[in-house]
Order: sequence, then structure tokens, then C-alpha cells
Amino acid sequence: MVIDMDKENRILSVNIEENINYFNGLFNVESNFDIMYKNVFIAGRKAAVYFVDGFTKDELWERLFEHYITLGQQNMPVNEKDFADRLIPYGEINIIYEKEEIIKNLLSGISIMIVDGYAACFAIDCRQYPARNVTEPEKNRSLRGSRDGFVETLVYNTALIRRRIRDTDLVMEMCSVGETSKTDIVLCYMGKRIDVNLLTNIKERINNIKVDSLTMNQESLAECLYKKRWINPFPKMKFSERPDTTAAAILEGGLVILVDNAPHAMIIPTSIFDLLEEADDYYFPPVTGTYLRLSRLGINILAVLLTPTWMLMVMHPQLMPDWLLFTQLKDMVYVPLLLQFIILEFAIDGLRLAALNTPTMLSTPLSVIAALVIGDNAVSSGWFNSETMLYMAFVALANYTQPSFELGYALKFMRLILLVATGLLGIYGYIGGIIFVVIVIVTNKTIAGKSYIYPLIPFNIKNLFKRFLRLNILSVQNNKNN
Repeated sequence: MVIDMDKENRILSVNIEENINYFNGLFNVESNFDIMYKNVFIAGRKAAVYFVDGFTKDELWERLFEHYITLGQQNMPVNEKDFADRLIPYGEINIIYEKEEIIKNLLSGISIMIVDGYAACFAIDCRQYPARNVTEPEKNRSLRGSRDGFVETLVYNTALIRRRIRDTDLVMEMCSVGETSKTDIVLCYMGKRIDVNLLTNIKERINNIKVDSLTMNQESLAECLYKKRWINPFPKMKFSERPDTTAAAILEGGLVILVDNAPHAMIIPTSIFDLLEEADDYYFPPVTGTYLRLSRLGINILAVLLTPTWMLMVMHPQLMPDWLLFTQLKDMVYVPLLLQFIILEFAIDGLRLAALNTPTMLSTPLSVIAALVIGDNAVSSGWFNSETMLYMAFVALANYTQPSFELGYALKFMRLILLVATGLLGIYGYIGGIIFVVIVIVTNKTIAGKSYIYPLIPFNIKNLFKRFLRLNILSVQNNKNN
């Protein structure tokens, strides 16, 4: 085989037989049933085509083969570029020479063609990935608005964003991560609105990632991008299944990362207020949107403080105001309240996992049985008081008022810390626990290194109103223009 020694990674010869022998061994064609190999003659010259079965549009290759049969004998172009322009009647063509690029292209689903007389490989992008239809997302649903959601196919997801942002300033930049997986990643941003320092920083981090594969897709990438303070549970990225939410984040100057095989978009930078926003805030009039946003914020704060505060007042009845005396325990307490709450916290997660792994046809009847049998007997058996069951039921429902699983668990961990501190140290533990939670949130930083609770710190009254109030879209745009 003739190898260009100036380019160590080039492996192609002008002799087609040498190239076929090399490719057959490289891709182990004899053993891999799904890697297809076919000989064809183009204008009297031998060529070979390689593609992965299931990743290619068969109809396209049938038309190409029919085209080559009708060519007959003719003079071949002198170089690879002229051959691609004249004799490959298809738009998405790339001429490659390097071994790693050839391997990456073929195993990504791109068809490879080699022709006698050319020390180059023609990559013909006629991919057709197995994919499910675009449907409404399971998690980020809205009462009103679009019903399409991201899927596991990257090109479909970029198309859903392009459909909403028809502007030449929109950039979709592709790269890959993983020595073995070579997972495709797309950076989506508006060239004139993105924070250049953030974009440069993220690109450098992606280029410096040295891993074998992104086994868990976006979560693996997130951990590679942000390695500091992993013990802080509050999320640094926002994940969304909704193209409209993602497009809005891009238009606001954010950076969106799409990962192949992941039906979510990763939005950065993200503050705690970004996590609490939802699509319904903008699909209703400003007054209704403001009400929904404030309700969501209040319910989540209440979900963290309700059970520790009630347990503190039960432990110290003198702290309970007269108008709340009816919340005092009415039954005998057989199991300490702290232990009851901790057991129920784990039980809720157990029921959630059970529901996740229950077949769809059985999920409804089993949930009804669990609610009737476990709920009623848990109180009558003496393990739990009815008040603790009531408050934990509220907490369990409150976790679903905001769309972020990561934020829900972060708030859960803060609630557990408050419960334990209050149960062990009383009022001092309660105050100390609240101070600890505030410090954890305040000292947290976004991936861009900015405040996690901006515009509270640093304080900006104008942006603070925008965070808490859903303003008219025209007012927002006029403020931006001014």
C-alpha cells in the first residue's frame, strides 16, 4: 500500500484493491453483518461502497447505482474534487483522507465510497437514523402552547430550533467528545447576543475533555464541564425537552448544548430563577403568568420550610400562635416525629421509583392500591400520625410544581438537613439550618462564574421585577432596545 508519509494518518492508495483489502480488515466486514460492502463500476472504473445497514437511505443508493450503470465508458476526472462535482449527483459530499475521519464518518452512518485511481475517500451523507416521532414531552408539559418535544436524533432537534429562529445570526456548531463513543455535540447560540467569554470558556472545556465515552449523555457532559463543588446539589444547568423554551433561552443570549441520543437541551448559564420559570408563564396573559410564577415560588419555599417549622412548633408549643393551635397533634405519638418524616421522605422516593418501573397498564391500579392500603394502615397502625402524612403529601405534590428534577432533589436535601437540625437541636438547629441553606444558595455560582441568585445579589431592582413579574412582551422588547 502506498501511504503518504508526510501525513501519518493517511491510509489510502490509488490502487482500489489495496484499499478494499484495507477497509475490509479495518471494519471487519466478514464478522460485522451490519457493515455492508458492495462493488460498483463508475464509467468503467471499479469502486466500492461501505455503509452501516439501518443508517442509510436505501432508495438513494438505488438511484445512484442506476445512474452509474447508464454512464458507460468515459474519461474520468483527474482529481477527487472534479470527480465529486461531476459524477456524484448528490449534495452532501465530503472528501476525506485521514483514517480517524473515515472511521468516524462510517460509524456515524455516513456512506463511504472509494474509487480506483483516487487516494481519497468520498463521504456521502445519506443518513437516516432510527428515530421516534416528535411528540409532546413527558416532563415539560404546558396547559397551552406547542406539543412538540425533542427526540434522540440530533438533526431533528436542531430543525425544531431552526423552525423557531429564522435568523442568520443563529449558529449551530458541531463537535464530538469521547475517544470511543465520539458523541456528537452541537452548540447553539446567537452570534451577536452570546457572552463571548462564556462561549470561549465552554469550547475550551469541551476540547479538554478526555473521556472514553459519554455513557450518560448530557449528565456525563455536565460533570465534565463543571467539576468544582460537586457536593452542592443545586443544578448549574437547566434541562428542557421543549423547543420553544430552548429557542427563548437562545434569543435571550444563552448557550444551548444538544447531545446526540439525548431528548433534552442543556441551557447555560442557569440561575435559580431560571429553573423556577416555566412555559405556562408565557402562554397566559401577564397577570395570570405572574400569578403562576409567584405561586410556584411560594409553594417551593413552603415545601422546604413546612415540615421543619411544624415539627419545631410541636416540640415547643409556646412558639405556636393561637390561630395555629388546631395543628397540634391529636393522637398519641409512638414514633418520634423526626423519624416519621425521614421514613416518609424515603418512602416517597420509593413510591416514585416503583411508579417509574411499573408497566403502564398496571400503574394506575397499583397507585390506587398503594394510596388506600398504605395510607390508611400507616396511620391506624401507629407508625405515623395523620398530620405528618398530610404535610408530607403536600411536600410530595409541591415537588412537581416546577419542572426541574435536579432542583426538586436539591430542595429535598435542604429540607432533610433542616429536619435533622431541628429535631436534634430544636430552635437553634432550625435557625442554624436556615442560615446553612441560605449560605449554600448564595455562595453558589453559575457555570459562567456569576451569582446564582442574580438580580438579588448583586441587587438590580429592574431585573428583579422581571424575574418575579411576567411583563408584557412588548415592554420587555422595548426595554432591551433602549
